[in-house]
Amino acid sequence: MLRAVLSLAVVVAVFAFALPKIAGFSDVWSDIRSMSTPTTVVLLVAAVWNLISYAFVLAAATPGLPFPQAVVVTESSTAVANVLPAGGAFGVGMTAAMYRSWGFDPAATGLAVVVTGVWNNLAKLALPLLAVVMLASQGTVTAGRIAAAAAGIAALGVIVIGIVLLVSNDRLARRAGVGSEHAATWLRARAHRGPVTGWSDAASAFRVRVVGLLRGRWVRLTFFTVVTQLSLFVVLLVSLRGVGVSAAQVSTVDVFAAFAFVRLLSALPITPGGVGVVELGLTGALVADGGGRPAVVAGVLVFRALTYLLPIVVGGVTYVVWRRRRSWWVENPGHRPVAPG
Repeated sequence: MLRAVLSLAVVVAVFAFALPKIAGFSDVWSDIRSMSTPTTVVLLVAAVWNLISYAFVLAAATPGLPFPQAVVVTESSTAVANVLPAGGAFGVGMTAAMYRSWGFDPAATGLAVVVTGVWNNLAKLALPLLAVVMLASQGTVTAGRIAAAAAGIAALGVIVIGIVLLVSNDRLARRAGVGSEHAATWLRARAHRGPVTGWSDAASAFRVRVVGLLRGRWVRLTFFTVVTQLSLFVVLLVSLRGVGVSAAQVSTVDVFAAFAFVRLLSALPITPGGVGVVELGLTGALVADGGGRPAVVAGVLVFRALTYLLPIVVGGVTYVVWRRRRSWWVENPGHRPVAPG
């Protein structure tokens, strides 16, 4: 509880004091208030769609998961990840608890978490490459952006090759299981606990489930992963345009480039939900591209309010829904294996 309070205090400090003071609070607030009613409506629609879009990814990775429950687990786990230090791990714990209450076995939970995590990181690594191609087409690519894209491409290549090898080769999957088993046993020994066993067979069985899932759902999974990334970008773009950052100041391609490289940076779990890192990264990149500082800060604040703070509020509501909607729960939690595909 104390960690959650401290994290929220940091969030409030960043949103209420740090960023507005960079440009002047009155100018920032004036730009926010200047947003027209039609733009505000479009922005709210985009924000709501962004909230629920990831549920399609989770549903694609979890055969048998109804969409309403996919929304509940998505929003609740996101809220936890945005508030707590190392929130991603707590978000996974929240996902596991909800899946178990709805009858999914641990293997189904692990499959969904791993596959969606890999696909999201692949998307984050691919975005800078796309951004560099777009910047090159208009002749504004820089050495720094090329270097960042190259790093993303290298990481992307390593991950893709690793996935292909592990999925296509049972022997490699078993070796990975044995290596993980030895590492886990060593760590448990430090805590005076007994060894773990059977991870080789578990890795082989998990590989079979991954193959089965991807064979029937990789197109759907990829499509919705791309959609959810672009949905987030649309919220940023509309936020900036709504507060007066025009295309003449910062083009759509430059906004996408800033978004892509900051998304890559936010893949590192530096702060909960990337708070502080994302705001300062976007502000610095967009101002360097020609945006007026007060308007850029205003746009970034609106964007983060809708994509960082709003999910915390919505996630609190969906958590209550989960606790109260007992009709979704099963009598023997964790005993509902779901065949992939």
